[in-house]
Amino acid sequence: MNTTAPSQSRRSFLRTTTQLTAGLAGLTAGLGTFATAADAAVPAMKDGVYVIGPTPGYSPQIGTLVSMLNYNRFTILNMTKAFTKQELDFLLDPKANTIGALLMHLGATETFYQANTFEGRQDFNDAEKKEWGAAMELGDEGRKQIKGNEIKYYVDKITPVREKTLATLKTKDDAWLLAVDPEWSKEEPLNTYWKWFHVCEHESNHRGQIAFLKSRLPGAKASKE
Repeated sequence: MNTTAPSQSRRSFLRTTTQLTAGLAGLTAGLGTFATAADAAVPAMKDGVYVIGPTPGYSPQIGTLVSMLNYNRFTILNMTKAFTKQELDFLLDPKANTIGALLMHLGATETFYQANTFEGRQDFNDAEKKEWGAAMELGDEGRKQIKGNEIKYYVDKITPVREKTLATLKTKDDAWLLAVDPEWSKEEPLNTYWKWFHVCEHESNHRGQIAFLKSRLPGAKASKE
């Protein structure tokens, strides 16, 4: 698995946003100490899955990220909680991924970004490869290995991963989140915030795939979405 730098499509996306990023950086620099003071004055929002914003126990920007991660995970678990083993193993076509495999993929991706941002590693260690390799790569190995499990199995696999993320983020601050990673910034600047935003958007993307697969399950009612 080579995740030391963004993929070609991701690099293209980043390239189109470089000018905007530079403009925002200039604006932040212009605000100077006022921006820092304003961030410090932002009150923590009340707990609630439908409240996006600073979260108790976290620095302001990390807390806002956490609130989005929490919302995505809540919606996915709520969507899949009643799925049977057969529904989790449903394969739409020979090239598709199952719902169960997609759930495992969420845990695998988050585990990689933990290793990268919390420990500075660029790849899984041997134990992580054994546990998450098929889920990270999906494809034929994912279809072969990830099947035959109840929903509890997947929830029990990805929940400790999220708990580690939330616990570790409590020990970080906004300066850590905003820091640019020189290893990943050889073409365009890329910071830790982007990495965890990517975890969030990645989960949202696969939530859409799961919703689509749900609408194609045998006996499913016609989708209104």
